[in-house]
Amino acid sequence: MNDGITLPDVLAGVMVLALHAYTLLAGADFGGGLWDLLARGPRQRAQRDLVADAIGPIWEANHVWLILVVVMLFTCFPAAFAAYAIALHIPLTLMLVGVVLRGSAFTFRSYDSRRDTVQRRWGLVFSIASLVTPILLGVSLGAALSGAVGDSVTAPTAFGRFVRPWLGPFPWALGVFVLALFAYLAAVYLTVEAGERELREDFRRRALAAAAAVFAVGGVVLALARRDAPFLWNGLLGSPRAIPVHLSAAAAAVLAAWALWHRRYALARYAAIFEASAIVWAWAWVQWPYFVPPDRTIDDLAAPEATLRLVAIGLGAGFVILVPSFWVLFRIFKRRPRAFADVPPP
Repeated sequence: MNDGITLPDVLAGVMVLALHAYTLLAGADFGGGLWDLLARGPRQRAQRDLVADAIGPIWEANHVWLILVVVMLFTCFPAAFAAYAIALHIPLTLMLVGVVLRGSAFTFRSYDSRRDTVQRRWGLVFSIASLVTPILLGVSLGAALSGAVGDSVTAPTAFGRFVRPWLGPFPWALGVFVLALFAYLAAVYLTVEAGERELREDFRRRALAAAAAVFAVGGVVLALARRDAPFLWNGLLGSPRAIPVHLSAAAAAVLAAWALWHRRYALARYAAIFEASAIVWAWAWVQWPYFVPPDRTIDDLAAPEATLRLVAIGLGAGFVILVPSFWVLFRIFKRRPRAFADVPPP
């Protein structure tokens, strides 16, 4: 193992940064789709309108981060791309279909006929795709962390190569965890987006329920990891270097719950962002330096150095354009009056 940080490590880190951004931005969009499906009560229409208004200006831009990850994967780490694309081609294909269906349904619901039957039809497609896609993303990640993708290379049957890696309980538990995390982020964000006290209260309750779900499902994931994903179990619980990550994630979770309980919505949003960020980087920290666990490292699977250098140059030029563009986009569409940030109890 190389003791220093190499160019492949840096580019793999950029991919984690992109997945981090995708979790915080597009992940909340997917979570909004779940709350659209579960909208209930006298403010059902207002809840769905709030979800649509929050997602509408930015949802297409958020997928830039996923595109960046895919392009970097097959350019910088083609052998890893081949391993994942072969072993996980069923859940990954279904996930991409879900992304397309979700975006199409959201667009048609926004601009098609305003009749109730049409709205319900497109709304149902949008919500179901928003529910299924994060689960499949988590299933794919769970298959990778369990080491099943690496083991499937030598499997003698089609079932062993294409189905068994993602069929176990651990990948599906992680899929449910990803959905719960996305729903939690969405509900917390929507407490800040809402301009009416009643809507803020609706999503405050949903955020607290989702926070409990993240905690409960996270416990199930850890329990299953001991048997099905020892690589993850040993990294999270058997390594002293993971302790600061655990403490920071737990502190952020407690702070977010406290802030929601006391209706400090802006503080809750920052704490939830930090909590989700700690979870993403805990995964990256545990998996490094392996790209296809349990034994294929980042350096082993990297493309030739000339290719990596060209990609690094392209990334530098691209981020000069991309980051300011996102800043302007969110500055225009996501800025809210300070009066809505923290609201005293009724």
